[in-house]
This record gives sequence, C-alpha cells and structure tokens, in this order.
Amino acid sequence: MGSIQASETHGKRSSSMSFALRWKRENLRLILLSTTISIAMTFMFLVLLYGSADKSVSVVVNGQETVVSTKQWVLQRLLDEQAITIGPHDEVSVPLNTAVKDGDRFEIKHAVPLLVKADGKTSTVYTTEKTVQAAIKKLNIPVEDDDKVLPSLGSGVSADMTVTVIRVDTKLGKSSSTTPFTIVKKEDPNLEVGKEKVVQTGKEGVVTIKIEKQFEDGVLVSKKVVDKVVESTAVNQVVAVGTKKPEPKVTVLSTATTSNNVTVDGTTLKSKKVLSNVTLTAYSAGVASTGKSEGHPDYGITASGAKVSEGRTIAVDPDVIPLGWWVYIEGIGFRRAEDTGSAIKGNKIDVYFDSEKQANQFGKKKGFTVYVIGPNKPSLS
Repeated sequence: MGSIQASETHGKRSSSMSFALRWKRENLRLILLSTTISIAMTFMFLVLLYGSADKSVSVVVNGQETVVSTKQWVLQRLLDEQAITIGPHDEVSVPLNTAVKDGDRFEIKHAVPLLVKADGKTSTVYTTEKTVQAAIKKLNIPVEDDDKVLPSLGSGVSADMTVTVIRVDTKLGKSSSTTPFTIVKKEDPNLEVGKEKVVQTGKEGVVTIKIEKQFEDGVLVSKKVVDKVVESTAVNQVVAVGTKKPEPKVTVLSTATTSNNVTVDGTTLKSKKVLSNVTLTAYSAGVASTGKSEGHPDYGITASGAKVSEGRTIAVDPDVIPLGWWVYIEGIGFRRAEDTGSAIKGNKIDVYFDSEKQANQFGKKKGFTVYVIGPNKPSLS
C-alpha cells in the first residue's frame, strides 16, 4: 500500500509542474503585450496629467507682451487658442511644434508689405523690421553714401509704405571758352588826321572751367562751376589814330572850267573851285570795299569819323577836296567829302552806296564836272 501511495504522489506532482511550464510558454506573448499596454497607459496618464495643468507663458506680438495661462502643450495650439495667425512672412522665435512649458516666452513678429522703388523697378516686399534702414538692409538693397532714400532711413516702417531709393551720381566735366579782346585807340601825332593803323594785333583769351554735374536716376538735376582756370589772357588790339593835320597845299588844276558858278534848281551857287573830267567809282561798307565785316568795331565809320550814308558820303583825295566839304557833282547831286581811300587820288571820287550790288553795278564813269562848294551845304530856294 505504501509503495503504491508514493508512486501516485510523484506522478501528480510532475503533472502539475509540466502544466505550469507549458502554460507560461504558451502565454509568454500575451504576458509581454499586457506589460507593454500597462506601461503605455501609465505614460499617457502622466502626459494627460501634465498637459491638463495650467501653465503661465509670455506671448510677445510685435513688441507688445501678454502673459497668458494655458493648458495647451504645443505652441501652435497655444497660438490658435489666442487667435494669433502666423503668415508666411512672419517670424516666430521658436518652431511652431515646440512644447509649451511653464514660464516660456514666445516672440512673434508680423511682416508688413512695402512698395519698394529702386533701379527702375517697383516691387512689393514684406518685412518685420521697424525702420526703413533695417528693412532696406534686410532686403539686400545696396545704398551708397550719396544715394537718397525717401522716407529717410531713420523713419519707422508702416504697412503699405512706399520706399524710394534714388541713385545719385556726380560727374566732372571740362569746357573751354574764349574771351574777346578790347580795341584800344591811341592818338598818333605822326599819322595824318583820318588815318588809322593797327600797331598791335588783338588776341582772344582762353578760359577752362570745370563743371560738376549731379544726376538722379540718370536725370541731370544740377550743375555748378567748381574751378576756373585762365589758360591765356586776352591781348588788346592797339590802333593808332592820326591827329596830324595836313599842310595846306595849292592845287593847280590843269582842267578847270572858266566859271566857278553852277545853277541848281534855279539857284546859282558859287564854288571854291571846279574840277573837270573827274572819274567816279562806287563802294560800300562791306568786306569787298573796306575789308571790314559788320562785327568790326569800325564798320561803316569813315576817315572823318562820320558814319557812312547813301546820298551823302563820298571818298576823295583830301589834297584835292578837303574832308568835310560839300561838292556838287553834275548828274549826281550834292555830296560831302567824308572818306578817303588808298586808290582815290587826284580827280577821282568814290560814291558810297549801302548795297554792294548797286556799287558794283555803278561801275566806273568818266568825264564828270564837280563843283567844290565848301564846308557848308548850300540852301536851295
């Protein structure tokens, strides 16, 4: 009986241990899963407990700080809670998925649009800077020292503001100009009255000036003379004016008329002398006759100092007809001896015409009788 009892006990104990081991092996996966679920539930409980706790954080929007109490645990949720919108150009001090902890400080800068005009282009840009200078620098728009920025660099930035960058360029240039010479007349006692002689030829001076020109965006806005250099000074033209009076001469006329009287328009005039077989030519005040142009200071001025006048002025040989005396030329009329000429010698008279063409057409005429009357023009009744 005893042997049988011992055998049964051993068999039962072995069966129980085998069952337990077999159960553990078969349910090991289930045990591991249950343990993992317990750990996860514990973590979630802790997170929920932490997230549901009130946290005090500072939110700074465009420089204005507000302290808020929140249960949110991610920055994006906190901003949504506070109705703070983040645009594509705005700046946030930390990423939006940053965890929110008690005592945190978050800074948000909202960008504003600017209309920027520079280098011929206009564009809309966004900036979070507070001054025009900082915005221009952040946008990588170069500004030289001479350039102009409107409004000024120190101005504050506001939404939809227009910022204009004006490129200023300064250039230096040179130019030369001439200064006219002065004609100086000096009396010469060795030169006969009515004659002039150039003793020193005039010369124009030269002046060089430096001009500073300022351009804004390629447009000339100002210019000023910054330097002036006299390269050469003008030289006066000196003209000798004769003051020597000619000695009186007795003229023997080989061809004189028998009577010194002449009747003009019913009035009989007594002349000082009569010239016969006189040759007449004509001249004008232009270059072809006198060598002087209209710009010449002595243009149209006769040897006597009077200004030429058609119908009055003639050029004579002063040894034959004194300057200032009146004559009567048959077929021509009264004329006054006011001028001289190198080719006018003896019984030859040059009649003045305003028109050079008319003077040429007059040509050369011979055989005229001329009555030399005197310094006063006679009055006809």
